[in-house]
Amino acid sequence: MSPQVVVKLVEELKDKYAVHLICSCLNVPTSTYYRWKKKDFSPSVIEETIGKICKKNKFIYGYRKIKYLIQKELNQIVNHKVVQRIMQKNGWNCAVKPKKAIKIGKPFSITGNTLNRNFSADKPMQKLTTDITYLPFGPKRLYLSSIMDLHNGEIIAYTISTKQDTKFVLDTLNQIDLPKDVLLHSDQGSVYTSAEYYNLCKEKGIIRSMSRKGTPADNAPIESFHSSLKCEAFYIKDEVITSSSIVIQIVENYIKYYNEKESNKNWTTCLRYSTGDGSPRVFLLNSHFWGSVP
Repeated sequence: MSPQVVVKLVEELKDKYAVHLICSCLNVPTSTYYRWKKKDFSPSVIEETIGKICKKNKFIYGYRKIKYLIQKELNQIVNHKVVQRIMQKNGWNCAVKPKKAIKIGKPFSITGNTLNRNFSADKPMQKLTTDITYLPFGPKRLYLSSIMDLHNGEIIAYTISTKQDTKFVLDTLNQIDLPKDVLLHSDQGSVYTSAEYYNLCKEKGIIRSMSRKGTPADNAPIESFHSSLKCEAFYIKDEVITSSSIVIQIVENYIKYYNEKESNKNWTTCLRYSTGDGSPRVFLLNSHFWGSVP
């Protein structure tokens, strides 16, 4: 328990209980409490500036880049270890490029590209596509697993989690009742080549299909959806998101909005915004295309 929390807790309870009893319950010596009480725990100028820079840049920079920016802003030398310690203490670490863990072992089961970029379907629940994308827009990196019905482009199941593991994908798949022999396409990510995913697909009578390695175009519809989500819901909005719950709410609202659009194949939506240089841009959004025009 941090000194700030201890001091705050004792100050709130000392009118009802003796200070030494509260400290005893917290396993903190009374003398330590009084020493902490005299100490100023208010954030320093450096800490406040680091927090401001991290939030302004949406937590996409590591401590080395933040050190450079804070030195430029304060015009003074700041030790990189100080910056790193402050960022770790406040949970401001970079949420975009974590180090990739070395994966040991071979995939349990890889199947061929049965879908073969034939993204049209004659009826609902005939062809589905699934993928995972990351959401680096708050203080903590989140992951989105979603399943799209290629018949009408709607998102029929999704899960948001802090972990990109097999359970995460299985939870998404278990949300829906699927007819036998439905085609489910994915990439060759480790979660989709795992034994657990293979067994669940076999149990549900799902025909698996996988993109060729390093070929995201084989899974273009859901890749496009994830790109649209990030662009329309996050990138073009100059807002600082300080809570993961806000990120989740934005994603849920966007999926509802996206599905309502997909229910009508003839829709076209124009979204106007301004770029950093002040010039206007227009996004044309429809079920098969999204792009920008002057």
